[in-house]
Amino acid sequence: MGGGEGTSRRQTNMSDKLINLVEGKCRKAEVSQFEIGDTVDVHCRILEGEKERIQIFNGVVIARSGSGTREMFTVRRIVAGEGVERKFALHSPRIAKVETVRSAVVRRAKLYFLRDRVGKAVRLKGRPVKRAVEESAVVKKNRRGSKNKRKPVADNALESQS
Repeated sequence: MGGGEGTSRRQTNMSDKLINLVEGKCRKAEVSQFEIGDTVDVHCRILEGEKERIQIFNGVVIARSGSGTREMFTVRRIVAGEGVERKFALHSPRIAKVETVRSAVVRRAKLYFLRDRVGKAVRLKGRPVKRAVEESAVVKKNRRGSKNKRKPVADNALESQS
C-alpha cells in the first residue's frame, strides 16, 4: 500500500530537479522588482528586418501569474481613449528591462476591475518610493526649523560610563 506513494514522490522530485535544471539556463540573472499596481516602462526588443530597436510600453501592472521561467505579467494602458493590455513573459529575451516609474497602494492580487473604469477613476493611490539612506546622512528638521542630526554613539563614550 505505502510503496506506491514513495515512488511517486521520488519521481516528482526527480522531474522537478530536471525541470529546474533546464529552466535555470533560461532564467535572467537580474529581474526587476515590481508589484501589482506599479506603473512600469517595459523596454521590448523589436526586430525590423535585420535591425533591432527598443520600444517602451508604459502602463499599470494589473496581474502577475506563474512562477519560475513561466512567470507572466499583464500591463494595461489607455491609448486614444481605448484600453490596451499586453502580457509579457518576465524572463523573455525580448524584454530588455522593466523600470518602475510609480508605485501604488493596492489591496488585491489582480486589478481586473480597472477594465470597467474610465478617466480619473483609473488612477490608483500613490505609495512613497523606498530609498536607501545612510544613517550618518539622515538629517531631520523639527517644526521650528533647527536641524537635529543623529550622531553615532562612540565606543569610548560607553567605556567612560562604566
